[in-house]
Amino acid sequence: MEDDTSNDETLEEDYRHRRRRLIIAYCMKKKRKHRYWISQHIQSWKTSSEFNTLFNELDDENFKMYYRVSRQQFDELLTMIAKDIAKIDTNFRKAISPEERLAICLRFLATGDSYKTIGYNYRVGDRSVSRIVENVCQAVWNHLQPIYMCLPTEREWKEIAENFMLKWQFPNCIGAVDGKHISIKCPPHSGSQYFNYKHFHSVVLLAVVDANKKFIIIDIGSMGRFSDGGIFSDSAFGRRLQNNELNLPSDQPLLQGGTAIPYVFIGDQAFPLQKHFMRPYPQSACRNSREKRNFNYRLSRARNVVENAFGILSMRFRIFRRPLECKVESVDLITKAACVLHNYLSTNQTIIAFDEASAEDGSVLRSVGQLHDNVRATREAFHVRESFCNHFNNNNIN
Repeated sequence: MEDDTSNDETLEEDYRHRRRRLIIAYCMKKKRKHRYWISQHIQSWKTSSEFNTLFNELDDENFKMYYRVSRQQFDELLTMIAKDIAKIDTNFRKAISPEERLAICLRFLATGDSYKTIGYNYRVGDRSVSRIVENVCQAVWNHLQPIYMCLPTEREWKEIAENFMLKWQFPNCIGAVDGKHISIKCPPHSGSQYFNYKHFHSVVLLAVVDANKKFIIIDIGSMGRFSDGGIFSDSAFGRRLQNNELNLPSDQPLLQGGTAIPYVFIGDQAFPLQKHFMRPYPQSACRNSREKRNFNYRLSRARNVVENAFGILSMRFRIFRRPLECKVESVDLITKAACVLHNYLSTNQTIIAFDEASAEDGSVLRSVGQLHDNVRATREAFHVRESFCNHFNNNNIN
């Protein structure tokens, strides 16, 4: 009886083993057919993508309108970043070429369409588009921003000041500062942290712009609920300015033979008045003072360059004209790449940005919740503003 039982168990085990092998073989055979069908389908689908049909057919003018760069600039960018964005082919599919990856990223920046829409046009998955955009933006930033931790020299700051004097008649000015709210989809579990006073969710791009509407310093990533003044004070740029760590030139007189005045940044009423930062007089002080209204006009006219720079950035890269539906970290990468591309398309000049890597104390860019109410300016800051006010009202400056 025991031998019969053991034989039955052996036969049953062999049967289960053969049955399992047949099932595995059937699944493998079916899987291979599925992969073959998918590869054939993708091959025929890819031939009708935007990259294959438009990239070589567009003339130079329409190519620049479509990708926001000329063919020569496209080739230059591709030469710089090709090694960083290239992928290796596998046994099952061919990798997307660096040319198409750069084209996908530039088209995404130019239109602001969703990942799915870009994926439909270029015949790739939306997750692939997401990874491509992040990869290309990081590569663009790394290659167009080689002096990542360096600051302008004293001579470069003076050249910026000379341009402000020539174009906007504001002497000793080395940059206009303002913040731009970049609309985003509400991040998960963030509550109202990114909800701003304009009633939408955003992160803030704090930027310093020169007289030619090019970005000198950018600070991206702060939550939309914070004010521009609070973000400025908490940022690495604001702390370095307060600690005199920006390599600013020594004080120079506004006119030959006059009193030496510091070089200053300019901003609106949201920013604090400091020795190296000028803001307008409050409206209550301007009601009966033509001199102070004249100073506010001069400052506002020079400060418009930062508003113009934001407008050019939004018109060139339409992604900033609609909410970004991606991670906050991706928003930071996209914004940095767009800003450096803005400078590249203008003069190929790189920009300086402060972030976690560039801050010597290891602090982060995002505000951490400090409120900067009751921030009082020093007597020296008031004296500097009065000096500028007297200069504008006592000298014939158009």
